[in-house]
Amino acid sequence: MPNLIAMSFEGNLSPSFDLRCLQPGRPLPDGWGIGYYPGNDPSATVFKEPAPAPGSARSLLVQAWDRVSSSTFILHMRAARWGGITDANTQPFARVWGRREWLFAHSGSLEQRLDLGPSPRFEPMGSSDTEAIFCELIKRIAAEGKRTLREVEPAVLRDWLFALNELGVLTCALSDGRDMAIYADRKGTQPVLLWQLLPPYEKVVFGDDDLQVDLTKRGALARKGIIASTSVLEQESGLEATWRELAPGTLVILSEGALITELAPPAAAPAASSSPPAVLSTPPVRPRTAPARRLEIRHRTEYRYAAPVERSTHLLRLHPMHDRLQRVASHMLNVSVDGKWRDYDDVFGNRVRRLVIDTPFEELVVESHSLVMALEMHPLEFRPLHARTRIPLSWLPWQRHMLQPYLLPPELPDTQLMELHGYAMSFVERNDYDLIDTLLDMNQSIFRDYAYKQGITTLGTTAFEVYANRHGVCQDFANLFICLARLLDIPARYVCGYLYTGPKHHNRAMAEATHAWVQVYLPELGWKGFDPTNGVMCQTDHVRVAVGRVYNDATPTSGTIYAGGGTETLSVSVTVEEEE
Repeated sequence: MPNLIAMSFEGNLSPSFDLRCLQPGRPLPDGWGIGYYPGNDPSATVFKEPAPAPGSARSLLVQAWDRVSSSTFILHMRAARWGGITDANTQPFARVWGRREWLFAHSGSLEQRLDLGPSPRFEPMGSSDTEAIFCELIKRIAAEGKRTLREVEPAVLRDWLFALNELGVLTCALSDGRDMAIYADRKGTQPVLLWQLLPPYEKVVFGDDDLQVDLTKRGALARKGIIASTSVLEQESGLEATWRELAPGTLVILSEGALITELAPPAAAPAASSSPPAVLSTPPVRPRTAPARRLEIRHRTEYRYAAPVERSTHLLRLHPMHDRLQRVASHMLNVSVDGKWRDYDDVFGNRVRRLVIDTPFEELVVESHSLVMALEMHPLEFRPLHARTRIPLSWLPWQRHMLQPYLLPPELPDTQLMELHGYAMSFVERNDYDLIDTLLDMNQSIFRDYAYKQGITTLGTTAFEVYANRHGVCQDFANLFICLARLLDIPARYVCGYLYTGPKHHNRAMAEATHAWVQVYLPELGWKGFDPTNGVMCQTDHVRVAVGRVYNDATPTSGTIYAGGGTETLSVSVTVEEEE
């Protein structure tokens, strides 16, 4: 039987908890409890029951009630040592501080009673060692003037727990509803094992003879998560799981399904496992200054047809943008078949050539050659004192009118948009509503959590399908980012252009043809580029060619065949090289 389970997910999940240990004829625990935050509310809900009877009504409630929904859960099974078997001594415990309700659960038992002093600021109601530890921790957090777990320096919290651990076995979980800290006993007496749950999945059920947790009983949602347990829980759904044991004395911080921080003990301690550490969701990395680049771009597109095309019209968006951050030194465009053409600027400000061909052809070659100076060396260098950096943004009426095409999310079923909105809000919550950090985290998370796979998506693949399946190509990742940003009321547009990957292509998702990314409009900063395929902000490696609401507004080449043609074969080659 696991003594303690803590779970963190990117958005709300409604798991079902089957307390098999309460079945008739089974050895009963001294108590059990589940704490969670409904709808990520700062107020916690706790179901707990001392000396439970077989088939208790409360246990049936947490198994069947779909309102048990949260991004954070703490479950505890009690084997009493300190204090009587009463409600006051049953975990998890809750305390209010900083206008939030904190939850705490402890696996293990202290050998010495913790002295809270004559007039403790936070006083236990019961007589358990766990509640005394909780009151001591909240007292220290309050004394430091911190009101959330995020404000507490992780190393300080680790040192507090490491020192308290001298009094006995101390494996514990502490949460303020947004973040959760989990500490592994310094002697390894009560271990902590982590499992990183990654979508896509259809069914996730795990447990042992005493407990079963079904994460997907009320619907299979593409939720990433971290599950911590004091024992390995077997999979009952066929999903592969790799549990990793934390080294004794280690502290981890979880937030919205991501492992934010992992701190080793202050003194050297033997590693409990040789498994590699999980991927940390480090704080969003802001871009450093990049060197200006002079880039030479060659773009060749070949169309071949089984039968002659007698009449066709083409739109070519191949002229790179020319502005203060990107200057076009030269541009040449050659088409192998003669026709009538004219250049114009479309409604998005893109340079477009409209070409009408009346001469029959079976092969059409379009070649573009450009020299571009990329000058956006530091996209976040200009930060005025009055810049609005918090979510939600507030737009003046005429600003919203001008930005409306870039604020409207794609037409998807309401249930899918609600799911995507919850996903977007997980980034907002994790970054304390900071605009820039939220966008950087979203950008880096898509790069880290989604697989780059060619040939399995199409132009019709929706943002929700990309989110649910966690794979795609640059176009898919751009569409997902745009959808998430717009659901947060942040203007976002699709960008088509070129990517300079350098001679080694280290850690880069290659664009075999043109590349796709996103620009979002930031107050008093303007349009800034985010490349979720590579997890970076766009600087002097990116060359913008066309922008629009969606891919169709910015596609490099498109056209209509009015007569002839037949089966079409398309080949595209792009080279981007830095000119010395």
